[in-house]
Parts: sequence; C-alpha cells; structure tokens
Amino acid sequence: MHRRRRRTALALSTAAIAAAPLLTACGSEAHPGAAAVVGNDRITVSQLEGRVNEVRDAQRAAIPDEQQYEQAIAKTGGLTRSTLHTMVLDKVLHQAAADAGVDVSRRDIQTMRAGLEQQAGGKKALEQGWLQQYSVAPSRLEDSLRTEIEAQKLAKKLGADMNAPEGQAVFWKELSKASKKLDVDLNPRYGTWDVEKSKRADTKTPWVREVSADDAAAPKQA
Repeated sequence: MHRRRRRTALALSTAAIAAAPLLTACGSEAHPGAAAVVGNDRITVSQLEGRVNEVRDAQRAAIPDEQQYEQAIAKTGGLTRSTLHTMVLDKVLHQAAADAGVDVSRRDIQTMRAGLEQQAGGKKALEQGWLQQYSVAPSRLEDSLRTEIEAQKLAKKLGADMNAPEGQAVFWKELSKASKKLDVDLNPRYGTWDVEKSKRADTKTPWVREVSADDAAAPKQA
C-alpha cells in the first residue's frame, strides 16, 4: 500500500532517534484539564479522549466479530498515550514546516490520497489500512496525509536524506528546535516528552517509522 518513495524517504532508524537532541523537559500540573500544551494550543483531556473514541468506534465498525475486536483492542492497549504523542508531534512538525516555509495544498493531499487509494485497492481499503497500521480513524485520514506531506517537504527543504543517519539527524534537529520554541508541556500522567520517547513501541505514525538493520537492508515493496 505504501509507495517506495514515501517508505524509503521517511524511514527513521532507532539510532538516529536516540541520538537526536532532547525535545523538551517533563510536563507539569500547571495546566489543569490539559493533556498537553503546545505553544498557545491546549490539547485537552476531553479532546484526547474524543480522538481515542473515534479510533475505537472505527475499529468496532470495521471488526464485527467480537473476538477479533477484542484482539484489536489488546494490540492497541496504549492508544491514549500514543494518540497524544501523535497529536503533539504533528504540531511540532507543523511548526518546523512553517518555520522552513513549507506548506501543503489541498491538491497535494488529493494527489497523495488518489495514489494511495489506487495502490491499496480503493478508498475503503486505504482507510482500513491506515486504521490498522497507525490507529487513524477514517475521518482523520486527510489530516494524517497532510502531516505526512509536510514531513516529506520539510526533509526535501532541509536537504535531509532520510535514508542516511546524517540526514535523519538534520531532520530531528529541526523538530527539536520547533519543540523548544513551542515549549511543549506534557501532563505527567501521559509520560514525558522527548525525542527518545518518540520511538515508543506503542506509537506508530505514518511519517515516523523505525527500521532495524535487517529491515533497512530488505528490498522495499512498491
């Protein structure tokens, strides 16, 4: 379902993530009712719960079999934390892209979506694939595609080869700068916020993907 170009351009190795600069320090209780504060934006606990419920509702609709549904729930047991991580990281990326003069048009999104739908075998197949792999509800698919395009364009603007550790370091350094500028503050109940945490096993976003040495050496599928 994934294009070769997209899969290879934004594959981030564990080593590069671990070596990248700290994004921000621990959160505090200074913002009651907030799951996180990113710049002037508050991600409230209710907003976070709403996003999680969107995914759960989509999973329920896609998996009528009760046993299979329970298995899907078990596989995404860390959904609340991983969803918050994605919401924050997307804002950090958006800031980095804006600082670099990168923008995404409606046509960019439509073009990517059309290509991915063709490869996936249709609209429904693409939506289900995104739901299963990245816990993105169908209603949020285009937001996710926008973020992915931003990541692609930012890497290109920076001249960062995402297949090389040096290029990955350049990319993450830019996100680190944006995160510090936004002064990300995570509610301690959801953990702390730094680049190393972005490689948590329970977090999967379309534009951030860990690869092992074996995976990196394996031929990429079209």
